[in-house]
Amino acid sequence: MASAARPAHPYRAFAIRAGLGVAVVAVLLWHYDARPIFRILSRERPDCFAAAVALYLAGQAMCAYRWQILAALLKVHGRYCEFLAYIFVGMFTNLFVPGLLGGDAARSVYLGRRHGRMGEAIASVVADRGVGLISLFWLAAIAAMFLNFAPLPRSVITPTVLVGAIAMAGFLVSPLVARLIHLMPRSIRRAGGLVAPYLHNPAALIPAIALSIVLQIGLAVCQYILAAGLGLAVPLSLFILCVPIANVFASLPLTLNGLGIRESAYLVLFGMAGMRKEDAIALGLLWFAATMVGGLTGAIAFVTTPGPVASVEASEH
Repeated sequence: MASAARPAHPYRAFAIRAGLGVAVVAVLLWHYDARPIFRILSRERPDCFAAAVALYLAGQAMCAYRWQILAALLKVHGRYCEFLAYIFVGMFTNLFVPGLLGGDAARSVYLGRRHGRMGEAIASVVADRGVGLISLFWLAAIAAMFLNFAPLPRSVITPTVLVGAIAMAGFLVSPLVARLIHLMPRSIRRAGGLVAPYLHNPAALIPAIALSIVLQIGLAVCQYILAAGLGLAVPLSLFILCVPIANVFASLPLTLNGLGIRESAYLVLFGMAGMRKEDAIALGLLWFAATMVGGLTGAIAFVTTPGPVASVEASEH
């Protein structure tokens, strides 16, 4: 079957996502005039930007601990410094390598080959992503219900709460889903078998979910600090409300790191709360820059971490 259709080249998909994000930002800058937005960006205090990047990196250290907890549930045990190094390798890889060779795949390969447990390593990374999304949906729904002081319209609040409720329902019925895996098609059954231990015992995920919620609040604080650096007088509660909702949209794999989608979401959400549109766009661009700078720090781990070669202990199993 040499004539079978080949999957789209990963770099082509990467270019499309990056190009789409840049195009959306270009439209925003053109429509709202780039000059005042760049003037706003020039007001950012370097100490606030550095503090936001530092807090973002602290959040990545928390992500490493969350991943370590999830891997241990599959009997993949390693030192915290090992998971931390692989998290930063993944951050750096995400900046330059698209598609299936991105940061999550790099993390899976490093951990899996190190311990000779590739299937479990992949499952732990999938669970890490899933737990992050669940906590994001839950926090966004909780904030929409209890922190809507802006207020945001029902057209925003209702879907956010609904997504959170669906995520909660999925979490609660996951043991039932686990028992039905053997009835699913073979391709799904094989993948489901890897994550089945998480589905059978969702209560074991509570510590990781709690860490994720703290992490999401930390990301809101990061952007509150950036806003303070711009001289914007905006309450922290508004960031805890708007940032998780915006991140729900930015988590869609449509553009590079949510570029353009996040700025558009900020434009709508913070704009409804009374923030000037130019300030909202500038804030989104600043956050993108902060995450890119944070990702570049992963170069240290990328250079100093031994390559993903199977360990002697793993090869003996």
